[in-house]
Order: sequence, then structure tokens, then C-alpha cells
Amino acid sequence: MDNAYVTTPFGRRAMSLEMLASQQQAEEIEPGVTRNKWKLFRAICEARPALGVTDRALTVLDALLTFYPADELAEERGLIVFPSNTQLSIRARGMTAATLRRHLAVLVDAGLILRKDSANGKRYARRDRAGDVQDAFGFSLAPLLARAVEIETVAAQVVANRELLRAAKERLTICRRDIAKLIEVALEEGVGGDWVMISAIFREIVGRLPRAARVDDLTNVLDELAMLREEILNLLNKNNNFNKMSANESQVERHIQNSNSESISDLEPAFEVKQGAQSVDRGGQTNGPIDSRDENLNSGGDVGTGERRTKRSIDEGGGLKSFPLGMVLQACPEISNYGPGGQIGSWRELMSAAVVVRSMLGVSPSAYQDACSAMGPENAATVIACILERGGHINSAGGYLRDLTRRTENGEFAIGPMLMSLLRANSPVGRKAG
Repeated sequence: MDNAYVTTPFGRRAMSLEMLASQQQAEEIEPGVTRNKWKLFRAICEARPALGVTDRALTVLDALLTFYPADELAEERGLIVFPSNTQLSIRARGMTAATLRRHLAVLVDAGLILRKDSANGKRYARRDRAGDVQDAFGFSLAPLLARAVEIETVAAQVVANRELLRAAKERLTICRRDIAKLIEVALEEGVGGDWVMISAIFREIVGRLPRAARVDDLTNVLDELAMLREEILNLLNKNNNFNKMSANESQVERHIQNSNSESISDLEPAFEVKQGAQSVDRGGQTNGPIDSRDENLNSGGDVGTGERRTKRSIDEGGGLKSFPLGMVLQACPEISNYGPGGQIGSWRELMSAAVVVRSMLGVSPSAYQDACSAMGPENAATVIACILERGGHINSAGGYLRDLTRRTENGEFAIGPMLMSLLRANSPVGRKAG
């Protein structure tokens, strides 16, 4: 074997433990392992940042591979190439000798090639009478074959991450375009709603994107934008349904005796009228269930309209949706003070802080356990964070949590409207307006 023993560098170049480890790794090539040298070189190019080599160093490696006589790297054929500096410089696009030496050192330090120096430092091969190479001195490509599986795995991961990043950027671009155009049409058509505030929230979310965004950064922002787009669509659909109802009533010339049959809440943004949002947005003073018939009596509407509105709210509910941790902490910054070290970085830390806040707010363990069973532990912790944020407006946190638990079991409560309300209140624009 060409690499069956340890070889030290010629001249003033010092030996290192890393070089020794690379030589030992190069000896661990599995029998019969082969790789196409150009496919392996492409994988090295893909994995270049993880391998710690420069593009100029890869140019030198490309030149070295051209001196290997076959396309398949195989231990049986020998893995030593021995070009002169002149020939290597020509195939490396005319690279100067000093630059060539520097990038050869980079390849050696990265563990992609090994030096096998002769007694006088020259590169050559000793052949037998039949012309076969008996021994060669130069650069060993054995590390490429020994690390082939590792290099291919890293390259595949780099390609997959690049595809994930590309797909996330595409979805983010489409979502941003949708929101911008939906806000524009709402302003042009005069749809009721605080579109200035919605535009400010949109700009604030987009403004949190770093210049060199990673997949996690894009995913977190995309989740928030997707929820904002959903709320805008709900608001536009509500206005569209109202217009259709008015047109139908005009067409059949239906005479309405009660001029107060529709509540003003039907014209407010969707994240204030969806299920469960009424008690929070109105200050949370009510600890018991809110009867839709009482609400219609107070607003001057008929009982039938209230029942239809309540049924529609239940049909839209479904299961509780979990929201990104970053959005919860932005909407409820007070909960971070009760996390380890005064900050929260995971759902586990949020749930631990919620247990502390639960005790502080006077919520019984049984009430919190019931909320966890009905909503899930993450959503229950989110609700505790919201109650803490609106603590000055809620008389009994325990009673309020039990009411939300009952509403969740009946499919009448969603966390989204509560979070959006607090998100607007705690945004820079919302604080300035307040």
C-alpha cells in the first residue's frame, strides 16, 4: 500500500498531530471502495464551506486530479500523483509557485491530500522493468477516498439546506406580495378596519428579517406573515359577505323593521371578533361565560342574529392553533421576566415561567391543569402569558382561565385574536398611539 506507513514532511516543514491523524485515517480505506474522481470533486465543491477550503485551493485540487490516470479513484491503482511544480502551475491556470505552495498547504491542513515526500523532496515514481510503478513520491489522494462518505453526506446536507432556503424565500416573497396587494385593495375599496395599524404591523414583522437570513429566521417571519394574511382575508371576506347580504336584501326589496339588527362589531377587524377575543379585547372584566343572547339584547339585535353569529364562530374554530414562540414573546413581553435569567428561549422555559406566574396570579393548580388538558401545555402557557399582560383588566385570573377552558372544550375559543390584540398594543406604533 502507498500509504501503509507514516511519512514526515521534507525540509523545514514541521510534523503535526493533525497530519498524523490524517495519515492514519487515509489507511482506513475499505477494501474495494472506489469513487469517480470528478463526481467526488463536485461534492467537495458543494461542501467547501464545511471543509474549510478556498475556491483557489479547489483549483489546485482540480489540477492534481488531472494527473491521476483513471477516472475511478481506487487503492489498487495507487493514489499518488507526482507532477512537477511547472506542470501543476500550468494546469492550475498559471498560478504562481508561491501561491501554489500556499494552497497546497491549505489542502493538506484540510485533510484532503497528504504529502509523501522523498528523501530529497523531489516528486517522482520508481518503476520496475515492466514499467509498473513500484513506489511514488508526491501527493496522496487517499484522504479523498477515505473520507468519500463523509464528503458526500456533507454535500447532500448543503444542497438540501440550500433548497430549503430557496423554497422559504419563495414562500416569503409570495406572502409579502399577497399582504401588500390585499392592503392596497382594502384601502382603494374603503373597507372598514384599522389598515394603518395593519400596515405598521406588516412593516414591523418584515423589518425583523436579518440581511443574511437563515432558514429558521425565514420560517419564523413566514409564520407571522401567514397569520396576518389570514386575518386580512377574514376581514375582507367579512366585508364582502356584508356587501352581498345588502345587495340581496335590496334585490328582493325586503323591509327591515329593526334598524339596529346588526352589531357594530361585524365591521371591526377579524382578529377582534373571532372566537374568544371579546372578553380580552373588552378588558377581560367578565369571568363567566358570555351569552350571545344577552349580547344581542344589549346591542339592540334579535336573538336569531346572535345565534347565527355564535354558530358561525364555533364553525370557524376547530382545534386550538399553536403560534411561534417569538410571536408569543413579542405579544407578551412581561412573561420573559419570570424565565431563567430573566429571558425565555424555548417552549420549556415558557411553560416553567407560566407555572410561576400561575401561582403569582392566584390560579389554582387544578384550573391550570384543566387548561393544559383542554388547550395543550404550550397554548395554556400562552394564555397565562396573555393574562399576565392584561392583568390590570382582569378581576379573577383563575375564573377567567376556567371560562376560557370551558370555551375551548366547546370549540368557542381561539388564541389568535388574543395574541393579535396584544401584538398591536405592544408594537412600536401601538405604544406610540397609546
